[in-house]
Amino acid sequence: MRNRSIARVAAASAVALLTALPAVSQVKVDDRLPSYTPVQGVSGTIKSVGSDTLNNLMTLWAEKFKEQYPNVQVEIEGKGSSTAPPALIAGASNFGPMSRVMKSAEEDEFEKKFGYKPVGVRTSIDMLAVYVNKDNPIAKTGLSLPQVDAMFSSTRKGGSAADIANWGQAGLSGDWANKPISLYGRNSASGTYGYFKKHALFKGDYKDSVKEQPGSSSVVQGVASDLGGIGYSGLGYKTADVATVPLAKKDGGKLVPASPDSVAEYPLARFLMVYVNKKPGTDLDPLRREFLKLIFSKEGQEIVVKDGYLPVSYEIAKATLAEVGVDI
Repeated sequence: MRNRSIARVAAASAVALLTALPAVSQVKVDDRLPSYTPVQGVSGTIKSVGSDTLNNLMTLWAEKFKEQYPNVQVEIEGKGSSTAPPALIAGASNFGPMSRVMKSAEEDEFEKKFGYKPVGVRTSIDMLAVYVNKDNPIAKTGLSLPQVDAMFSSTRKGGSAADIANWGQAGLSGDWANKPISLYGRNSASGTYGYFKKHALFKGDYKDSVKEQPGSSSVVQGVASDLGGIGYSGLGYKTADVATVPLAKKDGGKLVPASPDSVAEYPLARFLMVYVNKKPGTDLDPLRREFLKLIFSKEGQEIVVKDGYLPVSYEIAKATLAEVGVDI
């Protein structure tokens, strides 16, 4: 199967795949995943350019890898998912972490250079959370995606009749009724920016008033210090100073919290991807092969849990590694 169709199927059927997660409510790593066993002949440099959301994960995986292979060097840069495809094309990286699937234009540019598609590896699962200040009562009452759209978007393609500019318009009363909403988000280089635009803004346009932040943690920090703030970021960046908002797909719909036991229903669940350049009919070099095997090992998926994300099941791990010609 061509990689584009693999990626599209992965994105379109994420909810179905997420239901295969073992012991989701307890966030346990699938005990069928093997422990990592080091091999001979691994050397070189892990060069990772791409997603800020995956920056911590790539760093933690690389640190674990260096425990097994001390002579391996590591270079990790996380400025946004849109930086991953150009780096892979230029040969400036051997791993391209992305918090979204590649766009058709990005895949086409890669194929123009190499004659084949890049391969997207589904490493872990994120629940893209909508954050508010910890004292904001909207964390208890929740929001629908059309309401989120009416807050963040100038086009309101979610169907809301009016803009939502203060917390009273979102249903809060008392001291909150006239408190203005302060918006925090990512810049356009971010895969999280693109994912939120597609799924929460219904492919609409962001308001000019969104305070664009350089990284995921910056969004959370901004919301934490702003009583009227609201922003979006990966679940792994949650702190004690913010709260996540339960979300419903439509007005009046079921509110689903951003918690591991709700992943199959949560409207903003996504795979976190790592792209590699693999020519069909060839084997990965030992460095990339073993790094990917570590990601899908028991230890690699325990790192996923440690960093606040959700591990993949044995079935997803096996199928994903098979896409790059690697046995689990």
